[in-house]
Amino acid sequence: MDEPRFEPLFDMKVELEPPQMIGQTPQGNRQIFYVRSGTFEGPRMKGEVLPGGGDWFLLRPDNVGELDVRGTLKTHDDALIYATYRGIFSASQEAWEKIYRGDPVDRDQYYFYTAPMFQTSAPAYLWLNRILAVGIGSPVPGGVSYQVFALA
Repeated sequence: MDEPRFEPLFDMKVELEPPQMIGQTPQGNRQIFYVRSGTFEGPRMKGEVLPGGGDWFLLRPDNVGELDVRGTLKTHDDALIYATYRGIFSASQEAWEKIYRGDPVDRDQYYFYTAPMFQTSAPAYLWLNRILAVGIGSPVPGGVSYQVFALA
C-alpha cells in the first residue's frame, strides 16, 4: 500500500471577530467565530481570506472542539475559491483558558487538525476541486494560523 504524500499548499493566517457565544446547548458550548480578514500564500497560490466566512465551533463537554468552517479565498489574480473544512481542536481545560486569554500555548498542549476541501470555477485553480487537504492549526492572538498540505 502506498504511503500518503503531502505537498505544501499554503500557509494561512486568519484574524477573527470576537465570538458570538451561543452558550451551552445539548451538544456542547456553541461559539461562532466570523472572519475579520486573513492572508494565505503558497507555491501555487496566494491571496486574502475574505470577511464573512466563519467557524460554527462546538466545544464538547470532553474539551474537544469540533470545527465547521466555511469561507471564501480571493487569489492575487482575483479568482474566488470556496473553502470548507471540518476539524478537531482538543486541549486540556488549562490550555483552553490560555487560548481564550490570548496567551501562548505550547504545541504539545493541544491537537488541532483540519480537512479542507475547495470549490471554484476559476480555470487556473480547477485542480483544487479534485484534492483533499490537511491543515495543521495553531491558535494565535486574535485568530488562527494554518499550514495546509494537499494530500497527493
